[in-house]
Amino acid sequence: MKGKLIVIEGLDGSGKATQTQKLYETLKADNRNVMKVSFPDYESNSSALVKMYLSGEFGTDPDSVNPYAASSFYAVDRFASYAKNWKKFYLSGGIVIADRYTTSNAVHQCAKLPQEKWKDFIEWLFSYEYELLGIPVPCCTVYLRVDPKISQELLNIRYNGSQDKKDIHEADVGYLRRSRQAADFCAKNLGWNTVECIRDGEMRSVEDISCDINKLIESVIK
Repeated sequence: MKGKLIVIEGLDGSGKATQTQKLYETLKADNRNVMKVSFPDYESNSSALVKMYLSGEFGTDPDSVNPYAASSFYAVDRFASYAKNWKKFYLSGGIVIADRYTTSNAVHQCAKLPQEKWKDFIEWLFSYEYELLGIPVPCCTVYLRVDPKISQELLNIRYNGSQDKKDIHEADVGYLRRSRQAADFCAKNLGWNTVECIRDGEMRSVEDISCDINKLIESVIK
């Protein structure tokens, strides 16, 4: 009896960590057997290559590392997390909520490719992670849709205006715009559940967004 894997996805600054925590608390309060995970797993040695990549050790432009190599960095980190931390829980029927997952590779690495190659890349990616590495396929992906301009403003608040604290993805506005295009493509073509986080040019409240997510997840849990 395997469990359910629910993924919260979105651009940097979209509120993924906050909404993952909120959903976890809601399900826990409902006496559900639930745990949450986050990727990359910065507490684990398995994220070493991800840290090197994001800190610019392979080049300060995200395009310095091709999408297949970069995807491998993140995929190995996910495999290690699954094997060590939540495989038994998931296979015994538990509910796992993930802040980012393979879906993030689809979003951020497609951004390095021309759009006509996105479909082939996603097919390769899902085959690699889900079939060859053997990590679980999500039963539901919630996409927190934000304007890159707003997400940049939120990141600036998070880092107190310091550009030095941003990783190579967060610091590249053009790359974030391409990632937004890729995320919209994935949501439309892969059946993700989109939650619009912007209303009248401003970020909706955490509670309003959480309410939308809870409504989506009700049918998944049942």
